[in-house]
Amino acid sequence: MGARHWTLDDIPWADFDPSQVDPDILNIVKAASMVEYNGGDYAAYLCKIFPDDPEFRAAAEVWAKEEVQHGQALARWASLADPSFDFEDAFERFNKGYQLPLREAEQSLRGSRTGELVARCIVEVGTSSYYSALGSATEEPVLRAVCRHIAADELRHYKLFYRHLKRYLDREGISRWRRLAIALGRINESEDDELSYAYYAANGEGEPYDHKRWCQAYMRRAYGYYRLPHVERAVAMSFKAAGLNPQSRLAAWTSKLVYRGIRWRWSRLVAAGV
Repeated sequence: MGARHWTLDDIPWADFDPSQVDPDILNIVKAASMVEYNGGDYAAYLCKIFPDDPEFRAAAEVWAKEEVQHGQALARWASLADPSFDFEDAFERFNKGYQLPLREAEQSLRGSRTGELVARCIVEVGTSSYYSALGSATEEPVLRAVCRHIAADELRHYKLFYRHLKRYLDREGISRWRRLAIALGRINESEDDELSYAYYAANGEGEPYDHKRWCQAYMRRAYGYYRLPHVERAVAMSFKAAGLNPQSRLAAWTSKLVYRGIRWRWSRLVAAGV
């Protein structure tokens, strides 16, 4: 029998320290709470893509429940940090303004089940590194605990999707280059409307939505917390999902290049005052 998964009662809410709340971190946590809480829609999509795989469907449903719990934990922290934050109202705005393109999909948007699992691995890579970076950056003890739990979950989720990825590689056998193309494509989607609209729904009430403006506002805050070790781990895990050697010189070179790119992008956004 596996270890008990954490619950909201395991978070030390009584240790909340309002003096350690960073306004920029608060704003991106509000946005992240809605994206995580939306996990049920992704699970419905995955179950449609894998209708004849009960093992994976069961795993996807458990995964979705944990993602929803992430959203609940982040929303609760955001409400402590800003008692005026109405998560349900913000989430309703988010759902009205942003619709997942996969809700009506009957087949994988990645062209194959293997491709779908590569994409899911990349998402878990991104979220694990993101919450690790956020947890390292914050001085607020409750958020640090929340981020530690979520980052650990996302790493475990990566291993879950990677295990199923290996099953489907044996059946479908798509090339490393195709896997790499899917991985890169999913990384590029990090600047699509989902995160920017979530940030807007949480922080821009009464203002018009402009994708570029709100995407830049989100990225300016999120990019600033990454450090090289976070990027190195993310690149290594991405290489593994794409079928490349995560311990190679290419992986090390890519990590440094990606980190420099993140810092350059962040400095440009800070200079622009977004």
